[in-house]
Amino acid sequence: MRRHPTPNPLLRTLMLVAAALAIVPIALPAQGRQGGQGRQGGPPATARSAAPVDLTGQWVSVVTEDWRWRMVTPPKGDYASVPLNPEGRKAADAWDLSADTAAGNQCRAFGAAGLMRMPTRVRISWQDDNTLKLESDAGQQTRVFRFETPAPSGTVTLTAGPPPAERTWQGVSAAQWFRQPQTRGLGFGGRGQLPGGSLRAVTRNMRAGYLRKNGVPYSEDAVLTEAFHRHDEPNGDVWFTVTTIVEDPRYLTQPFITSTSFRREADQSKWNPTPCQTAAPLEKPLPPPRGGGPGA
Repeated sequence: MRRHPTPNPLLRTLMLVAAALAIVPIALPAQGRQGGQGRQGGPPATARSAAPVDLTGQWVSVVTEDWRWRMVTPPKGDYASVPLNPEGRKAADAWDLSADTAAGNQCRAFGAAGLMRMPTRVRISWQDDNTLKLESDAGQQTRVFRFETPAPSGTVTLTAGPPPAERTWQGVSAAQWFRQPQTRGLGFGGRGQLPGGSLRAVTRNMRAGYLRKNGVPYSEDAVLTEAFHRHDEPNGDVWFTVTTIVEDPRYLTQPFITSTSFRREADQSKWNPTPCQTAAPLEKPLPPPRGGGPGA
C-alpha cells in the first residue's frame, strides 16, 4: 500500500502546542479579509465573506498514527495515552458494547469529542453565511459551527451561549476565525497579522460519549476546543489538520490533546454514509499496517 505524503511533523507539533495554549474563553478580533467590516462604514462582514481560509469540500482522514485505536475497536481496557482519573478508568473497564446497542447508544463513539478521530470522510459546506456545516459518512453525523456576532468593541469571546433544552451527540459549537498576530515582524520589521488563518471552535452541551470506540469515556461536563488549520502542499495536495483539546473534570486529570489530518478529495465518488456502528473489540492489539487508513 503506497503511503501518501503527510503534513510536516514539526509544523503539526507547533500547531498542536499553539492550540493547547489557546484554551477558552478566547477573545478574538472580529476581522475579515478587509478588517472587521465588509465595506468602510458598512455592516460587519459575514463569517463566509470574512473567511481567511477555505475549508469547504470533501476530505478523507489519513491515519498514519494511533492506528490501533482508530482503525479497529481496541481491546476493552486499552486506554493508553488518555489521562483518565480512577473514575474514568473504572468507566472504561465497565464498557459493554451489547449494553450500548440494547440501549440505542450506538452513536456514543461518534459524538463531537471522538468523531474526528474516526477513519471517516467529512463534507464541509456553508449552511448559511454565518454557519459552517460538517457532515461525516461514518455514523452519518452533522456538526454545525455557528459564528458569533462581534461585540461593539470589535471582539468576540468563544462561548457556546445558553444551552438548548436537550443535550446532543454533537453539542453546541461556537466558532470564530482567527489570525495569528505578528507583533515583532518576520525579520522585515513592522507589525500586523500573519497570512492565512484558522477556524477555532468551542463545543459544549454534549451527551456523554467515548473518546475511543472501546468505551474510553467523556462526560456531559466535557468541553471540546478545536483549531482547524488548512495547509497546501507543493505536490498540489490540500490538507486540513484539526487540533482537538478535550477537558473533562469528571473523567480526565488533564486536557486530552490530539492532532488529526484530512486530505481534500477531488469529488464525492467515495462518499458512502453509514449509520453508527462499532465492531466487537479485539482480544489484543494488532500491530499497525505499513500503510495508513482510508486516505492512504
